[in-house]
Amino acid sequence: MRPSPAETVRTLVAGRLPGLVHLAHRPGPHHVRHVTDPDGRVLLLVPVVSDLAAALRPGPGEEDVAVVLDVLDLPPAAGAPSLGRAWVSGWAGELRGDEARAAAQDFAAVDPTGDLLDLGTRFRMFRFEVVEARWERGDTVRRVDPEAYAEAAPDPLHALEPALLADLADHHGDEVTAYLRRQLGLTGDDPAGAPRVVRIDRHGLVVAYGRPGARRRIRLAFPAPVADHAELARLLHPMICPRAAAGPGSPA
Repeated sequence: MRPSPAETVRTLVAGRLPGLVHLAHRPGPHHVRHVTDPDGRVLLLVPVVSDLAAALRPGPGEEDVAVVLDVLDLPPAAGAPSLGRAWVSGWAGELRGDEARAAAQDFAAVDPTGDLLDLGTRFRMFRFEVVEARWERGDTVRRVDPEAYAEAAPDPLHALEPALLADLADHHGDEVTAYLRRQLGLTGDDPAGAPRVVRIDRHGLVVAYGRPGARRRIRLAFPAPVADHAELARLLHPMICPRAAAGPGSPA
């Protein structure tokens, strides 16, 4: 089991990674602070005095501007594979009044920046519904149905992934290596070929193993997708604390 393309795109554009905005018939791209709300709509927090604010100003007789949000994954550790790149597009319009205040609460749920307190003075909030989504990985570009995108949910572990990987490597390295060797049926104790977890998502672990120049990757799927960090910790407990999981009286 692995994340669907729609879930991957939702994860990439959720707001934990830097984003660029491209606007039709305008110079760019522009760096942007963004998140997605619970419905997958993209929220843009834009300084009032900026090139992006000027570019988002609709032309005569228009109410919104065609935009594309471009987000590239940043692998959490050396040797970790990239999730690729997400492109989502729609028509961005400025929010005001109650709509802007409600959007600010959605923004704060992902990125609780103090700049939201200056919404309406130093900053403006823009929003667009995703009408087209694409996922690019390697040489492949896949279109994602907008309804599938809206129904998907960002991976709850994505923001925690660097810390989770560091914790497994720094505090449970020997236990994790032994567990992975058993799962993969590997023998030998060459440190250069020792298996290690290079990515974690709600569906499973991605493990790299083999000597330099002949590294391979394999996915170890969880029995079911995990809902949060606490559920992940319970699931991984037998791997990182095998003696405790075996129970009292078990042979060492």
